[in-house]
Amino acid sequence: MATTYKYTAANDMQNRTRKERRFDEVERDLPNVSPPSQALISTDKASSILSYLGRRNPFPRSITDKDTVWLLDNTAYRNEKTGKWEAEFITAAFSQDSSCAVIDAVSAVAGKIDLDENDPNYPTIEERIRPFLQDIKPGAQVNAVHGGSIPLKLGPGGRNGISSDIKSLPGRGSEHDGHLVPTSATVPKGTDGILEMKTFYAEPQGWGVISDIDDTIKITQTSDPIGILRTTFLDKPEPCPGMPEFYQFIQSVIQETSPWFYLSASPYNLYSFLREFRQQHYPHGTIILRDASWMSLPGLLTTLTLGTEDYKVDRMDKIHSWIPQRKMICIGDSTQSDPEAYGEIYRKYPGWVKVILIRKVEDIAAIGIEAKNEPGRFEKAFEGVPRDVWHVFTDPAECKKLVQEAVSKSPK
Repeated sequence: MATTYKYTAANDMQNRTRKERRFDEVERDLPNVSPPSQALISTDKASSILSYLGRRNPFPRSITDKDTVWLLDNTAYRNEKTGKWEAEFITAAFSQDSSCAVIDAVSAVAGKIDLDENDPNYPTIEERIRPFLQDIKPGAQVNAVHGGSIPLKLGPGGRNGISSDIKSLPGRGSEHDGHLVPTSATVPKGTDGILEMKTFYAEPQGWGVISDIDDTIKITQTSDPIGILRTTFLDKPEPCPGMPEFYQFIQSVIQETSPWFYLSASPYNLYSFLREFRQQHYPHGTIILRDASWMSLPGLLTTLTLGTEDYKVDRMDKIHSWIPQRKMICIGDSTQSDPEAYGEIYRKYPGWVKVILIRKVEDIAAIGIEAKNEPGRFEKAFEGVPRDVWHVFTDPAECKKLVQEAVSKSPK
């Protein structure tokens, strides 16, 4: 059954963009790489069937030395009812190998971006495309240790190889507000991936930031299918002009004890790639991505262009449930549905969002259609939002005064 999305003007613009930029044609030419059912051995079939039970799976799959494991950085918060610390721990597990034809997938992407197989950058595509091709490990459970002494069992994961667990954490005093505590996977030698994550402890009070990634802080060209493929699988990731400096300024104003959330419509396959980019250019924070495109190259284009408002509102609902008393700064861009999503969240939780900043993207490959930058679009998206709360900008330097004034009015 096809996924349906709530109708908004943003979805209409995204559909127009997909039609004018011929997303469907490009998606049809990219291979789906799900392994054939006959490639599964009997134990894999059993684990696959049991994975339908999710966390209720009585016989989780163990991690082996031939697996890849990702532990995703997260944010700890105080449960509103108990006052105790807890956090959502997310893991991903997949095989180091792929049962699909890697060379065919690489060739398909290279052909779309006009890259010859003799080009010295050709191996870059194979390296970056691998997380889309590795066989997922449904029903896997990861053993880990938090803070050097607290054992955790994470998972079992579901059909997509991803597990999500809310875990209670040991009591810590307020002096741990803003501290980073590591969690390490306890896995066999030979297991690769991101085997250590960091948990950021955030007390209920203070400021926080929710930021989009693609075309807000990283050049992605989300309105052009070929641009997405090129910036994802070939080009060196580049920050949007002035944004690293602006984010450092924000952090200096709201203090390093403030949590950051990087909320993107990109799929989880890109977590390692985006985590490295964030580490190089931006403050530490929890990266929240979509889980809808494992082993699907067309899914990369779909997740970035369909249902982004519904998805982002849903994830911001979750962030609000963690830190409802924080004062939030929301930053996005005009290429997708950030204005509509932030406007909806402002109206849904009065007083939670204090500042909304929208980067006006003027590159036609990124914006897709000029209607996305029309003033009427922003006025409609921010209906009911005070005019001094939201601001559309081209140069991030012009936003510094806005942030400074907002924090000065309510510093704690």
